[in-house]
Formats: sequence, structure tokens, C-alpha cells
Amino acid sequence: MAGRMTRFLGDSPFRVLLRLIVLSVIVGLVLSVLNVHPFDIYYWAERFVMRVYHMGFTVFSDAFGYFLFGALIVVPIFLIMRLFSVMGGRRD
Repeated sequence: MAGRMTRFLGDSPFRVLLRLIVLSVIVGLVLSVLNVHPFDIYYWAERFVMRVYHMGFTVFSDAFGYFLFGALIVVPIFLIMRLFSVMGGRRD
């Protein structure tokens, strides 16, 4: 069991724990100097996910608007072309 754990972690569990503690202190010190707090990272991730979520539905809303604007031009032109086609067919 200890062999599997050591193979999974890459070193003995105690050494890995010690290494993680030292790295955590160093990273925490650097983030503190940069005035970045853990909740800032959490809020940033939350806002990013919500922005992507809202952008996804905005795309569908915009696409429907483009469809309506295009239909206001395309459908009357299509009807006029069909009318001319039918009227032209009667002449022959």
C-alpha cells in the first residue's frame, strides 16, 4: 500500500506534504505581495463563468434579431419575385 502511495505521489508522503507546505507558503507570500486574495480569484472565476453563460444566451437572442431583420427584407423581395414570375409566366 505504501509503495502504491509513494509511486502515486512521486516521493514519500511526508516529503510530499513538506514540499506542498513550503510551496503553499511561498505562493501565498507572492500573492499577498501582489495584493491578490484567494476570494478575489474565486470571485473572478465566478464572474467569468457567469459572463460566458450570459454570452451564450445573448448569441441566441442576437441571432433571432438578425433573422427578423433579414426576414423583413427577404420575404417581401421573395414575394415580389414570385409575383413577377407568375405574371411573366402568364404572358408566355
